Amino acid sequence: MIEYRDLIVWSDNDIMMLPARHYESEHTKFMRELMAQKPDLTEKQREARAIWWDKAPTELAEERVMDQGRIAQSPYVYDADS
Repeated sequence: MIEYRDLIVWSDNDIMMLPARHYESEHTKFMRELMAQKPDLTEKQREARAIWWDKAPTELAEERVMDQGRIAQSPYVYDADS
């Protein structure tokens, strides 16, 4: 059986390209510069996340109570009889 690696012909001039060890993408450079300019940015991100996503147990309990009182929506909302 012939394998794919047997079909590749390597010459002395062929060099396998490996990723550069000291390469840094433009995005990484931008993020490093941004964090250097605004060191409090991480804390602001945590605070903003807490506003929308992190909920206290009491808030979650209130939400569960409100969900229990919810009325199921009819399958076809434009029909008054359903």
